[in-house]
Amino acid sequence: MDRIGMSRRELLAAGAGMSLAAASGQALAQEAIGQPLLGNPALPEAPGQRLGWAIVGLGTFAVGQVIPGFADARLSRLTAFVSGNPAKAQDLGARYGVERIYDYANFDSIAEDPAIDCVYIVLPVGLHAEYTIRALKAGKHVLCEKPMASSAREAQAMVDAARAADRQLGIAYRVHFEPNNREVLRRITAGELGTMRYISADHGFSANPDYPPHKWRLEKLLGGGGSLYDIGVYGLNTSLMMLPGDRVVGVTAHYATPENDPRFVEVEGAVDFRLRMASGINVQGSSSYCTSPYVSRQRYFGSEASIEMQPATTYDDNRILLEGGGLPPREFRAGNPMSQFAAQVDGFSAAARAGEPHRTPGGMGLRDMRLIEAIYASADTDGAMVALNVEV
Repeated sequence: MDRIGMSRRELLAAGAGMSLAAASGQALAQEAIGQPLLGNPALPEAPGQRLGWAIVGLGTFAVGQVIPGFADARLSRLTAFVSGNPAKAQDLGARYGVERIYDYANFDSIAEDPAIDCVYIVLPVGLHAEYTIRALKAGKHVLCEKPMASSAREAQAMVDAARAADRQLGIAYRVHFEPNNREVLRRITAGELGTMRYISADHGFSANPDYPPHKWRLEKLLGGGGSLYDIGVYGLNTSLMMLPGDRVVGVTAHYATPENDPRFVEVEGAVDFRLRMASGINVQGSSSYCTSPYVSRQRYFGSEASIEMQPATTYDDNRILLEGGGLPPREFRAGNPMSQFAAQVDGFSAAARAGEPHRTPGGMGLRDMRLIEAIYASADTDGAMVALNVEV
């Protein structure tokens, strides 16, 4: 589990460095709980009033991004670590003032720990359903890393478990809390691009089977699926984020995996897909473990203007290029991308406390799993149309 490594940042390129500093997330946290953005942000709540979080899985993504993000959280605090590496958990506990340490053998005993309100599942995809359901049965709210599960069947079981436990279930689609993507959503919904016409999304990198954080992603048992599960889901989910109220009515897809590539015995290496929306918009996407350099690109085309984001879904380097509308092209940032981590956990804490729907609920993750399975079904039949009626 932990030894496998969990870094999404390491997917960008083997050995790439990553920033451990978490920038201020106060503005996004305010937005997440519905407070106005003021010149003087409200002071953080006292630690005892924040919801307590247990982090399950202490790989490099959890250690490098998730845990540091709590430094700027206003509604959330770290109270427990769950790890199969006790020495690592103790070291991190000493660094962050976390005294409650659990392992996978005694995981279910979190039910007796009142200091844990929420659990963040940061494990390989193949373990998401098991530990999410166990945490929900323990009476905890759960935020689970994306993609939600290995299958739509597992995802449905997770949603059912949350309903039975009367607990919140969220999927960690952090882009919904990232300030630059939020700004693009604002501009699209405000009509600044005119009528939306077309969206394209391209996400990929070259998988290195000798690099541990890549290796498990090439194994179906742990990775669930291939590039579409791991990195293509960013393009799928982010594109639909920009089309609220629309419906997916059809899917076509083709595999684009290199022939006889030994990396892709268990999972697909690349797939190209197209979503047909009820509005008439097409979403064209590509997902790949075969491309270099790393690509994270979203393009939004309207009748009056267009926006390109490249990078679009990284931790710390997202940008907006606005073109059209009678103005010269303009590239800018709407905020520090690193604020997305604090904003995401605070948004979930706010929803859990209020008993209100979370911005990226389990139902969204289930929707995406159904779409992923439809994409595979079309690719398996050489691009045959799969008819759907899926609300965004």
